[in-house]
Amino acid sequence: MAEPLKNIYSPSFLMNLGQTIQAVDSSFPVEAFVEKVMNDHWEELALKARIRHISNVLGALLPNRYEDAIDILLEVNRHCSGFPYLILPDYVEVYGQANEHFELSMRALEAFTQQSSAEFAVRPFIIQNPERMMKQMRAWSMSENEHVRRLASEGCRPRLPWGQALTEFKQDPAPILPILTQLKADPSLYVRKSVANNLNDIAKDHPEIVLHIAQKWIGQHSHTDWIVRHGCRGLIKKAAPEVMALFGYTASSKEVPLAEDAEIIVTPDQIRIGDVTELKYNLLIRTSGTARIRLEYGIDFVKSSGKVSRKKFLLSDKTAQEGARLSGSRIHRWADLTTRRHYPGLHRIILLLNGQEIAETQVQLEL
Repeated sequence: MAEPLKNIYSPSFLMNLGQTIQAVDSSFPVEAFVEKVMNDHWEELALKARIRHISNVLGALLPNRYEDAIDILLEVNRHCSGFPYLILPDYVEVYGQANEHFELSMRALEAFTQQSSAEFAVRPFIIQNPERMMKQMRAWSMSENEHVRRLASEGCRPRLPWGQALTEFKQDPAPILPILTQLKADPSLYVRKSVANNLNDIAKDHPEIVLHIAQKWIGQHSHTDWIVRHGCRGLIKKAAPEVMALFGYTASSKEVPLAEDAEIIVTPDQIRIGDVTELKYNLLIRTSGTARIRLEYGIDFVKSSGKVSRKKFLLSDKTAQEGARLSGSRIHRWADLTTRRHYPGLHRIILLLNGQEIAETQVQLEL
């Protein structure tokens, strides 16, 4: 089993961090720092709780004056990089939100994000003062540093995983759009991924806005086309006709089907939670000429309430020739995941072509 991520904050890491701080501030008590962090409740804490706990201990041991503490951490930041050092921007989130500290906190977050990431730490600032903070984010979107430009996008994602939800931007994403426009052809893939993820977040609440952006942006630049495609991935999964047409997928409907002789077979069809099944599919493309296709299988998972919720899995996304017979197999695992639990019941499995159901089968899942 993989080591829990929270264990990156080991005694040796904490000791090394304490010594790095002490090299800047000789009065910093390294042993007391490690002891206070690894208190009686340490083992119970999850990853984010550990980060916050370390920030709080730093707050107790660094100079009381915020400006002095940040000067120390900015020097420490020069010698520290990587995911574990999210504790530095977290310190700013905890202690730097006072209005009189805004400019200093922004300089600190700009420095810290270049070594780790300040995407979580900026969000309370946005919630507290969205107009002032988004002005700062727009300035960051024009930075020469790709990490700072990424922060401008990633930090204001309405639905950032692990981050506080930006409810105001879920309701109205307009303040985000100038930043995404600025970054729509960014030379850094690191930044482009963030812009695409931001668009995908927005599409969950405002699909019409993202569709309009996609229609406006597509064809301007290869980097922009990449962003548009990945930013619309959620809309493509939903197979909205306008989105499918935008990306060149051949139209298919029950009246004018794109395929015939379609089937999907599951083996075995009676299983227990934790088992695996093999899915085999087969279909004939009947369109004239070539067709852009997206082939998926969907499972209507039974929930604890007895209702079902569909999850789709991509099989193929390509151009197919007229008369092509497409066939293949896929192993599906029915083990519980952190993001999905399985419940007993009859599960419907569907083969979908460009969003249209073309074949189905079912599997009986038992405890």
